Amino acid sequence: MSFERAGLVIALPKGRMMDDAYAAFARAGFELPAATGERELWHGDGERAVLELRGADVPTYVDLGIADVGVVGRDVLLESGRDLYEPVDLGFGACRLSLIRRPDDDRPIRRIASKYPSFTQAWLRERGLVADVVKLHGNVELAALVGLADAVVDVVQTGRTLKAAGLVEVEVLARSSARLIVNKSALKLKRALLWPLIERLREAARTTSG
Repeated sequence: MSFERAGLVIALPKGRMMDDAYAAFARAGFELPAATGERELWHGDGERAVLELRGADVPTYVDLGIADVGVVGRDVLLESGRDLYEPVDLGFGACRLSLIRRPDDDRPIRRIASKYPSFTQAWLRERGLVADVVKLHGNVELAALVGLADAVVDVVQTGRTLKAAGLVEVEVLARSSARLIVNKSALKLKRALLWPLIERLREAARTTSG
């Protein structure tokens, strides 16, 4: 089967969030087709197809119409800058995007390191601040510890890693959790499929959070 022939194409990020997404869809009474092999890039059952992607690629696939819907952390969505309908907060994967520094560093912030450079630049513009933003892919906190940057912007969940590294959370810039995102054209063309799904996921999320 070609995934283009599926009634609904869903883009999911690999890893823990994919497992949580499968569980969220199941709670909504919407079973997704299971993978049949470890190296599958996509799998489907004729009615539904699932694309397995890196999290950062999910907004792109949905925005450009390859997938009708997707699940992605709001942190990734903010960084992507994609204009997508975001109808459901699925509730899992909760974290926050925060400004992080050494506790003894009170110098003006002239350089920030982050895996989220676009989001960081937008935050700086909103505050009327100017600083160089360095994009990193690995251990961002190290940049603050060794002096590569005056501060970093990164995801924080419990804060235990920061405490162990001797860093402090200066300010929470945004809060994140997993979101259902929808292609705007698909919302019109596949209305009969998508609106019931959205409503069932909303109800399941309310029940779970309650």
